[in-house]
Amino acid sequence: MKQKIVMKVQMNCEKCRTKAMKIAAVTEGVISVTIEREKSLVVVVGDGVDSVSLAGSLRKKLGSATIESVQEVKAGSAEKKDPIICYSQYPQDPMYAVVSDQYPSNCAIM
Repeated sequence: MKQKIVMKVQMNCEKCRTKAMKIAAVTEGVISVTIEREKSLVVVVGDGVDSVSLAGSLRKKLGSATIESVQEVKAGSAEKKDPIICYSQYPQDPMYAVVSDQYPSNCAIM
């Protein structure tokens, strides 16, 4: 089941935003991660993501994280097309960032 998790995280600086993005990106089942800076929200879309363990991981590293909502994403629903930053990590390679103008079906490195 594909779901959208919205979490409110205490992010005071760019370093905190980067930490939040990395923690959410390496969680099992995550497809995409988006950060809304003005509201300090982390939006995670994934298949079978454990929202409680993700909140615990963010709380452990950043201090404060609360789950705002968990919604099921329908296959036919169209979301707004904002630039999305995806982080992908391979065992031998360093972390790479990819910026896409479309909603990716999968996070990929170009």
